[in-house]
Amino acid sequence: MQFDKRATRALPVLGFIVLAFGLGGCSTTNDLSSSSMASESPMASSAMAQATPGPIGTESPTTATVEEPGTVKYHASDEPLRMGLEHFNRGNYGLAERYFRDAVEKTPRDVTAWIGLAASYDRLARFDLADRAYKYAIKLAGETTQILNNQGYSYMLRGNFVRARQKLMKANAREPNNPVIVNNLQLLDSSRNFVQRETN
Repeated sequence: MQFDKRATRALPVLGFIVLAFGLGGCSTTNDLSSSSMASESPMASSAMAQATPGPIGTESPTTATVEEPGTVKYHASDEPLRMGLEHFNRGNYGLAERYFRDAVEKTPRDVTAWIGLAASYDRLARFDLADRAYKYAIKLAGETTQILNNQGYSYMLRGNFVRARQKLMKANAREPNNPVIVNNLQLLDSSRNFVQRETN
């Protein structure tokens, strides 16, 4: 899914990171996300560094769109979120984290911003901060499919495959045909096999 200015103006939407980021919290692949991840944690295998879907909603880079000034209602509070999504999709996770942090300070009830912040922390291997951001997103939106998927990916990055499977299976039970979740489960299996081969 690709983010553009029209998508971010509709925020906060409890939809898909995002999450992803990233990357936003709902239960379909069309939701906004900031949620989640391509960099490896210290325990993650090299198999995990290959192209993967990660969090729902962060599959492709953002391209700026041109809109007529008369049709745009710009809100200054939208800019940090838009920039966070843009940088996350481009792989600039440090910059994405700064913009998402600014977004949650300006609009603390924006679930999309919280999920984007969590996904950015995951990519920076700041899992303690990612857990706090996911926890706050759950307080706002509940345990959505997107959040479950992104948490599963987060645990996979940490090398905690048991916890990753629990989260991803829970997400898969809600949306069995979601290709991002299915691919993350396949990635989890291949990562576990790779780690087992390396330790034998």
